[in-house]
Amino acid sequence: MRYFLTLSYLGTRYSGWQAQPNASSVQATLEAAMSTILRQPVELTGCGRTDAGVHAREYVAHFDAPEKLPPTFLNGLNSLLPDDIAVWDLRPVHPEAHARYDAFERSYEYHISFRKDPFHSKTAWFYPQHQLLDLEKMQHLAGIFLRYNAFYPFCKTHSSAAHYNCDLKQARWELRPSDHRLVFLVTANRFLRGMVRLMTGACIRVGTGKLPATAIEQALENQSSLKKSLSVPPQGLCLTSVKYPY
Repeated sequence: MRYFLTLSYLGTRYSGWQAQPNASSVQATLEAAMSTILRQPVELTGCGRTDAGVHAREYVAHFDAPEKLPPTFLNGLNSLLPDDIAVWDLRPVHPEAHARYDAFERSYEYHISFRKDPFHSKTAWFYPQHQLLDLEKMQHLAGIFLRYNAFYPFCKTHSSAAHYNCDLKQARWELRPSDHRLVFLVTANRFLRGMVRLMTGACIRVGTGKLPATAIEQALENQSSLKKSLSVPPQGLCLTSVKYPY
């Protein structure tokens, strides 16, 4: 039987979702715990990669089990997992369902904190120069993003992407005064490697007057690299939603 497993994780101490040699990953941690419960090797396929230090409020992975899993499976799995990984939903799906290729929409948030806060230092980027940010300029640039469907300027070098097309459905900034933070909300069918952090960085540079929005627009028109790109730190980024047609 094939199952979709939904989980959350704090990515601070992991090298990202994907298992890799000589580094701790969410995937490897989960597979080890599941193999212990099921008493056989388990291979998980995730809905996508997340970079080192990036978090996920909602992440989906699929795996195959030899038989129907008992209702106690989630509780047993959570008891073996560290505190920074939590599984909270398990559902059977059809045998060809795929956590990565069948997802039609993904949403991220990037959190910028206006004050140093030890309780949120791992989930938001403290930006002490926040007074310099022009939110109107940043919102304008977010609107420019929505006019394009190819994002080569916002893909990290050495990416294995076959193409740079993304159907962007949402890109906007939200001021949350009570939380002392600014949040970039972005939704698309797919994302390129490092795309959200580079888009956020571009908004920061435009918002502080270090780069005109026209330079970003020109790079998108020509699908060329940005000469002064900024990839913001990973701790402010969180995958918040993954949607499927079933």
